[in-house]
Amino acid sequence: MDRGTERDAPPGHRAGPGTGPADPVTGRVPLAVVVVDREGLVSHWSRGAGRLFALPKEEAIGRPAPDLLPVSGALPGERGDDDSAYGAYADHGGLGPGLESSLDGRLSYPSAGRARLTVPAGARVDVLWWAYPLVGPGPERLLVLAADADGLRRDHADGSTGASVVERIAPGFALHTDFPGADELARRLPEILPSMSVGESARIVAQILELGYPVLEFSQSDRVPVTPDWGVPRRAERRARRELAARALAAGEPVPDELRDEAEDLEYAAVRERLEFLNEVSGAIGTSLDLARTVVEVSRAVVPRFTDVAGTYLREQVVAGEGFPDGVPDTTTMWHRVALEHTDEPGRWDDVVPVGEAMPFPAHTPFFQCMTSGEPVLVPRITEEMGHAIASQFEKRDIRPLITGRSMLLVPLKARQVVLGFMILLRHPERPVFNDMDRVTGAELAARAGLVLDNARMYTHQENVAETLQDSMLPRIPARMAGCDIATRYLPGTLLGRVGGDWFDAVKLPGARTALVVGDVMGHGLGSAAMMGQLRTAVQTMAGLDLPPAQLLRNLDDLAQRLGDTHLATCLYAVYDPVAGELHLANAGHIPPVLVRAEDGASELIDLPTGAPIGVGGVPFESVRVPVAPGDRLVMCTDGLVEVRGEDIGVGLATLCESAAHPAASMDDACDTIIRALGTRGGRKDDVALLMARLTGIEPDAVVEWSLARDPAEVGRARAAVREQLHDWGLPKLVGPAELMVSELVTNAVRHSHARPVALRLVRADTLLCEVDDDDHDLPALRSAGPEDEAGRGLRVVSTLARAWGASRTNAGKTAWFELTLPARHR
Repeated sequence: MDRGTERDAPPGHRAGPGTGPADPVTGRVPLAVVVVDREGLVSHWSRGAGRLFALPKEEAIGRPAPDLLPVSGALPGERGDDDSAYGAYADHGGLGPGLESSLDGRLSYPSAGRARLTVPAGARVDVLWWAYPLVGPGPERLLVLAADADGLRRDHADGSTGASVVERIAPGFALHTDFPGADELARRLPEILPSMSVGESARIVAQILELGYPVLEFSQSDRVPVTPDWGVPRRAERRARRELAARALAAGEPVPDELRDEAEDLEYAAVRERLEFLNEVSGAIGTSLDLARTVVEVSRAVVPRFTDVAGTYLREQVVAGEGFPDGVPDTTTMWHRVALEHTDEPGRWDDVVPVGEAMPFPAHTPFFQCMTSGEPVLVPRITEEMGHAIASQFEKRDIRPLITGRSMLLVPLKARQVVLGFMILLRHPERPVFNDMDRVTGAELAARAGLVLDNARMYTHQENVAETLQDSMLPRIPARMAGCDIATRYLPGTLLGRVGGDWFDAVKLPGARTALVVGDVMGHGLGSAAMMGQLRTAVQTMAGLDLPPAQLLRNLDDLAQRLGDTHLATCLYAVYDPVAGELHLANAGHIPPVLVRAEDGASELIDLPTGAPIGVGGVPFESVRVPVAPGDRLVMCTDGLVEVRGEDIGVGLATLCESAAHPAASMDDACDTIIRALGTRGGRKDDVALLMARLTGIEPDAVVEWSLARDPAEVGRARAAVREQLHDWGLPKLVGPAELMVSELVTNAVRHSHARPVALRLVRADTLLCEVDDDDHDLPALRSAGPEDEAGRGLRVVSTLARAWGASRTNAGKTAWFELTLPARHR
């Protein structure tokens, strides 16, 4: 800053006492720059300061700042003849009490002012000054700027001054000093001018260092933290009247007639400033529907311009995205502290009032009054007694030093006549207390913020409902079923919300078989999700009846026709038989599955008849059988994974085959590999359902079959065969229940079979499975047998002893079966 003050005075310009002239071409104004460290000592004293205060740098560095910067009032007889033109400012022979408060560390926010200065030479200088507190790890605490107002008057020949002066002086002040902390201050320039980017700051600093002269003006619209009174001597009298009118308005006293115009001007200016503030706040909040981000935006919008501390509390249900009962909050209502912004030193509030804490508020507190009345509550000053009452709510934490003596304004955050939360606004004791106009401003601010928060709350609630609905419709598939390991993934759509019509499922079938299903209802939203839920339930039911794949899709298509013609769906249905080592598949308009061979790691799309989507009606479905080997992997997914707008679906299918064949340590890793390869591509908007099954099969020696004649004597042979086989498998503990249940099922089969022999099969997989086949199509039913009944107890025994049991029809008749849990070492 100093280089700009060393120019020779141009012709025709008079240098003010102790200062250099203003540049008539560029409008540069010489500034005095003083930096005060945390000990109150001067750590930087510019040449401009030496001229303005008539003290060289060598004598100023290291001395107490209050000794060098005149802040006291003028002594009697020291004022010049023209002091009356300065009105109230004529009483000060120094820079005034505002600077004294800044030097003492009593002000934590920027301040500014104007006063008449008596320099040692006896001359009087009209001075504008700024004081900026410095926050950070460095030793500097305060930056003080001062300028001769005569330079401003010469710069504005018409006598006008304004914000352009601020743009020429204030923005560049921290960059043009040569004290050790200059680099740190340069990095903080965006904090003083929030609209300035870090890049812009770095550019300006680089220019100064390279060219050696300051940047005193640049094209950027900004609001400096504080603006002093820019009046000039010929307007001092009107300014004095404005001050008298302002005092009367602040005190609520009648305004004299001769001050009526000034009072009206002040009221108009105040209202305009409030409206500008509210307009700026409205533009700063509500940039997203994320509740947490909205809360932070609301808090930051009011600090430090309107208040020094802003704490935001929301009802517990609002934070959780839930609904809450109607009515006024009470002393049991829990309030979460969701945000806290302040201008105090970093960390001062964190331990005492941490964000995330939940607490109720007693009935006698102003907080309770605000939340129950829905109206702002103004406390001009928090007394020691009130501070003690408030602090009593915080166990083992003394909050009194943070709040006592401060002005407090509580504003409710309301929407549709419901109180969602409230804000606690506190001002430092040095700032003016909140008044009635602040109360109105705060109420309007809270009303706008409340609507934004309520929109975010409802959006969060709808997201939670959609997520819960979607999760409830997706099955909980065990990682291991008979003869296969299964892993799944579901990714919600990114365009139209989290609810969609994609689903997957795995259904346990008789004979140690497993049905694997993937489907996709076309469209998005709740309607598609509801249709998906109905179709998924229908598939589970029909799979339990052991319908062949083509017949199941045929029945599903008929059901969709009965449910209405507004939805179509694709579906891929596969039945894996680990004993036979084959897949039985049918397709209804779905993309084909991928089969990865364990022998060589090759992958291929299974060639299936495409079929028409479910809901078209009147079309046939075909099925195919595909032999598989132990270790082969089947990958089934919905088209949202492979289809991207503007790209041929063949590209996605090829990528699916390639990524599915990639070696992986586990099934979950294999799924993640596919998702990384396909799910993160740009342009994906649809839901994704992915199901992968590793077909481990069942070893031949784990399956044993017997053919039994239609003779009651065969029941004993069946018991003996089962007993012997279980001992061979090392399962002696299962012999007793298995013998008893086999006896009951074989007895029923022998009694009801017609021509064919009865078949008995034991399968040792993840459970011990026993199946009994006969040629009778009537399914057995569980009945209640009385004391005199001779029949009806067999299935009751099976139902009691078995882990699971059931019966299903087959082409040749029926199969009755039961399962027993294997000991842990055999699983």
